[in-house]
Order: sequence, then structure tokens, then C-alpha cells
Amino acid sequence: MQRTQSPVLARLARLNPTVVFLATLALVLVALFAPGPAGGMLLLLLAVLLVWLMAVTWPVQKPATRLLRLLMLALLIAVALAKLL
Repeated sequence: MQRTQSPVLARLARLNPTVVFLATLALVLVALFAPGPAGGMLLLLLAVLLVWLMAVTWPVQKPATRLLRLLMLALLIAVALAKLL
């Protein structure tokens, strides 16, 4: 492991991508079907985790990938705020 690499990132890299995808999908579905503020808070929690992951991986991403990730993050935050309000 490199000195600049976080142990959390090393652990994330070892996870099965399918399991991570399915767990994230389950979280999003629960948040979308949860009533009002509870669902909005779950979506905001997911957005915070994604912001952290984007900040860590930003230097190694291509500009097109960065733009797509920013658009998806904006959509997620918009849906979360709509559920909260």
C-alpha cells in the first residue's frame, strides 16, 4: 500500500463490486420509498459518502467521468432535497 493511500480505500478496493452495487441500490430504493424526511436524510448520507469518494479519486478521473459524476451527484442531492421539503 502506498503511503498516500488510505486504509479505508484499500478495504473498499477489496470489496466485491456486485455486492457494493446491490447494497447501494438497496439503500437508494429504501430511501426513495421511505416517507418524507427519513428518505431525504438517507439520500443525503449517500451523497456525503459519494462526495468523499469523489474527492479522493478526483485526480485520477478523466474530465468526462468527473462531469458525469458531478451531474449524478447533483441529481441525487436534488432528489434528497425534494424529499426533505
